[in-house]
Amino acid sequence: MTALGIGAVIGSGIFTVIGTAISGEKFDTSSILNTPVLDYLVHHTALVGRPGAGPALALSLVLVAIVCAFTGLCYAELASMIPIAGSAYTYTYATLGELIAWIIGWDLILEYAFSNMAVSVGFAAHVVDLLDWLGIHPSLRWISPAYLPSGLQDLQGHDLYASGWHFGFNFPAFLIVMLLTVVLVRGIRESAQTNNIMVLLKIAAILVFVAFGAHFIKPTNWHPFYPNGWSGVLTGGSIIFFTYIGFDSVSTAAEECKNPQRDVPIGIIATLIVCTILYIGVAVVLTGLIKWDQLVGDAAPVVNTLKKLSLANGGAVLHWVRLVVLLGALLGMISSILVFQIGQARVWFAMSRDRLLPSVFSKVHPRYRTPAVSTWVAGFVVGLPAGLLDIGTFSDLSNIGTLFAFVLVSIGVLILRYKDPHRHRSFRCPGGPVLPVLSVFFCILLMAGLPIMTWLRFFVWLAIGLCIYYFYSRRRSEFCPPHRAR
Repeated sequence: MTALGIGAVIGSGIFTVIGTAISGEKFDTSSILNTPVLDYLVHHTALVGRPGAGPALALSLVLVAIVCAFTGLCYAELASMIPIAGSAYTYTYATLGELIAWIIGWDLILEYAFSNMAVSVGFAAHVVDLLDWLGIHPSLRWISPAYLPSGLQDLQGHDLYASGWHFGFNFPAFLIVMLLTVVLVRGIRESAQTNNIMVLLKIAAILVFVAFGAHFIKPTNWHPFYPNGWSGVLTGGSIIFFTYIGFDSVSTAAEECKNPQRDVPIGIIATLIVCTILYIGVAVVLTGLIKWDQLVGDAAPVVNTLKKLSLANGGAVLHWVRLVVLLGALLGMISSILVFQIGQARVWFAMSRDRLLPSVFSKVHPRYRTPAVSTWVAGFVVGLPAGLLDIGTFSDLSNIGTLFAFVLVSIGVLILRYKDPHRHRSFRCPGGPVLPVLSVFFCILLMAGLPIMTWLRFFVWLAIGLCIYYFYSRRRSEFCPPHRAR
């Protein structure tokens, strides 16, 4: 169970969004829309971007792990009530009804899509770094997002692009998504052995970075430890939450445990402890190698920091360490994109099969026996925006979508305990209603660390989803009364 969880959690987020979580984001002018919700509620002032956690990101990671532990235990109880494998969409459809299932399904599409957009942008940044290692320097116009909220700087801090839009397209981000889409349409069977190798490579990349980077730490870079106070710690946690997406996979195996009451909580908590220790190691070393405010807008902060370090010290060892970390990160990102594209296409497929989306999304390829249409749609939905926008925007929307799904799952546990207290549960979240309530509270707290603009975009997404449900899906549903169906 713990190995399953570590394999799901150790992904590419720690190599990509950690820079944004540490340094925050800065814009040309102050704006209410770019201000985190909690900051605006407390201070009633607009900020020029949002604060980063700085070296205190280590505390942000602990906070997020605690929230994930509460939510993971709620997931486990809900999963144990459903005798089939599935996602939050499957659980809620079987227990809380069609409307809530639609909301979570629509929300999962947002979560999967934007998390993969963020990973794709991070992948592109690492491809650019690999090309640089090989001495190849393509035009910036075709290897960077068209929208850069903090601009683009070189290693010396010189501006290459001003903040805002510019003419260009991030082709590496687009191409990796489309390449994997072709692979998924033709069919892929991931073996446990292949997955284990990928996990080991990702963990190895983290350990190599921590082990070699620790020799070059400058303790002065850790001062001040809280450059933006607790506001920065919360905002950093809201951003870095992206790295923990996938921990709930432990809960989906509740039915397959010999002793779920013992195995599930141990698996979830052990997963979070191991991953948090690894993540804290990266955060502590990274902020010890470079001043926290020099990571603004960097989608590949770990390998770029190693590059700066190797250039400053002239060490051949660091040059090769950078390559090892780079390759481990790239392989980790490919596996992450692959798994989340499978998940996203399957959500489209499941909702179509339940007649909540057009039937074309549940069509299976006659030769490859894969949901080809939903896979291609998912590919273009992810690939095109990945070529245009920055990593911060994508991770924010992925985070708010995931946290909202977690809130609904935790509330669902409370509702079902009241409505159906005698239903068989092979696992029950301990502490009565305390942990589900704490899960809801802390998830909303982390959501409050996201910018107002992210909340507005999320509400627009939900409104579009509810309109589609009201005017289309509910009329085609198998539960629709004959007089309402068309």
